[in-house]
Amino acid sequence: MLWILLTAAAAPVQVARNALQRGLVGDAGPWGATLVRFLFGLPFSLAIFAAVALATPEAVPNPSSRFLTAVAAGALSQVGATAALLMAMRTSGFAVASFMQQSSLPLGALMGFFVFGDRMSVVQWTGLAATTVALLALSWPSRTQATGKAAGSLYGLASGLAFAVALNAYRQAGLALEPAHPIYSATAALCLAQALQSLVMVLLLAVIRPGALRAVGASWRTSLGAGFFGTAASACWFSALALAPAGQVRAIGVIEGPIAAAAGRRLFKERLSIRQWAGGALAALGVVMTALG
Repeated sequence: MLWILLTAAAAPVQVARNALQRGLVGDAGPWGATLVRFLFGLPFSLAIFAAVALATPEAVPNPSSRFLTAVAAGALSQVGATAALLMAMRTSGFAVASFMQQSSLPLGALMGFFVFGDRMSVVQWTGLAATTVALLALSWPSRTQATGKAAGSLYGLASGLAFAVALNAYRQAGLALEPAHPIYSATAALCLAQALQSLVMVLLLAVIRPGALRAVGASWRTSLGAGFFGTAASACWFSALALAPAGQVRAIGVIEGPIAAAAGRRLFKERLSIRQWAGGALAALGVVMTALG
């Protein structure tokens, strides 16, 4: 059950990362803030991997083509998912984009089952279905938000599909490098993925928005904090994916929602609707079924 603890630990750390990234969007823009999670997280991921490697001297890595291909697919899919999500938010607003992006949960589970042969019990599939319905209830856009937003919905769906690919790719990377030491494999994959993502994002921004790079550099103190929390969350996610199917990990990760809602209520006096309370309760039930089934 280590994967459950790792996934649960990732949720509050990811909320902290999002809060720090939120303050960076104004100057650096969304793409600059996205770069922060990779570039400033890389030193911390290298430090984490070094500590894990020292703790597991018996690990014998096998950097095969399967491992390298899986890491590259996961890294590029994650960048593509972010791009699609930003396009969805631009064309259809936050609500519709968030609603469609939640498709990563069932798509990730189905991809793991049909493509990679991941197995889950009937109770776990039921819990995953309950969690999916809860996410739909929590993120379903209003009628005014959904009107005329077909293009944004397609972008949101593309984002969910790309995130599903990334989840399963990272799982396969963790299984390929050193199956006997999944934490070692996961943290190694994290280092390589962040290095590739940083390179792609720096080159992209240098061409399309060099001002964002300057803004990221100017806010390096805050960026280091976001990078640290982002890497801590990613290390937990990657390690959990090396231990359990993507669908299960993604379903447990839904606990990030209630944590974020609680933080919003505490810090920003945000109120939750009856639908949100009901969706949160159903999500909690689905998480328990997925974890214990």
